[in-house]
Amino acid sequence: MTTWFAIALMIGSYILGSISFAVLVSKFMGLPNPYSYGSGNPGATNVLRTGNKKAAILTLLGDALKGFVAVMVAKSVVDDQEAMHWVIAWVAFAVFLGHVFPVFHRFKGGKGVATAAGVLFGIHWILGLAALSTWLMMAFFFRYSSLAALTTAIFAPLYAYFLFFTANTVHQDVCIAVLGIGILLIWRHQSNIQKLMNRTEGKIGQKK
Repeated sequence: MTTWFAIALMIGSYILGSISFAVLVSKFMGLPNPYSYGSGNPGATNVLRTGNKKAAILTLLGDALKGFVAVMVAKSVVDDQEAMHWVIAWVAFAVFLGHVFPVFHRFKGGKGVATAAGVLFGIHWILGLAALSTWLMMAFFFRYSSLAALTTAIFAPLYAYFLFFTANTVHQDVCIAVLGIGILLIWRHQSNIQKLMNRTEGKIGQKK
């Protein structure tokens, strides 16, 4: 596999990540632009604030699917085992970066929770399931999407470490990518962290 081919995969993944399903779904279903209400975040949680659960679910699935597809495409086209792990790592980070800083929306994107989930499932279903279980548990007991995301962002790199790094050092690139995604995800939730501290954060399903 050539370096140029790997770069093309990463650029393609970034462009795929830049597609905002919150905007597309909202426009198709006649809903307000997600940038114009609530948190102003183009994500499923904000779309849910319209009261349209179907739109929120479609947004969630779309954002997760693009992360999953990007990683799976990389897995299917890279036949060099030595290069596969670092290519997957960079593709995973690129598609996530595209969602957070989309070229199609002036680099103002979502916080990346659903896309990160798709990426993790693409890397390994056990990793994805562990992260999803963490999010669901936190969301169920505390009803804060941001708190669930922050907790998952902290634990996902640990899951990756124990699943890959301790078993085979070849996977260290993947662990670093998951750590990078987790750090960026936490950074994107700065305002939510402040709201959680001030007890002003909106709960899941709450309209604004």
